[in-house]
Amino acid sequence: MADWGRGGSSSAVDDLLDVENKRIADGLATKVTRLKSLALDIDKDAEDQNRYLDGMDTDFMSVTGLLTGSVKRFSTMTRSGRDNRKLLCYVSAGLIFVFFILYYLVSRART
Repeated sequence: MADWGRGGSSSAVDDLLDVENKRIADGLATKVTRLKSLALDIDKDAEDQNRYLDGMDTDFMSVTGLLTGSVKRFSTMTRSGRDNRKLLCYVSAGLIFVFFILYYLVSRART
């Protein structure tokens, strides 16, 4: 076989190449282990976020149901006669008044 001018040191070169290959293989194994750990962490985080989003979906659906019922009752009240419209105006004015009082109190509390 061709020795390419190395003389009798081909086994020493082979040993050096084997050591270098083992070092590179160990480094690659470490990187693969780290990537596997990161992939598992990403998977766990995605599952947690999906669970959180499912909970939010349930909460929004219940709020939507409450708001739908409130809008139906409000629409029924506004269509049902003059007395209810007066009551609605009084309640609206009262709520606006309470809002301004609360706004004034909060702004005074901050200073």
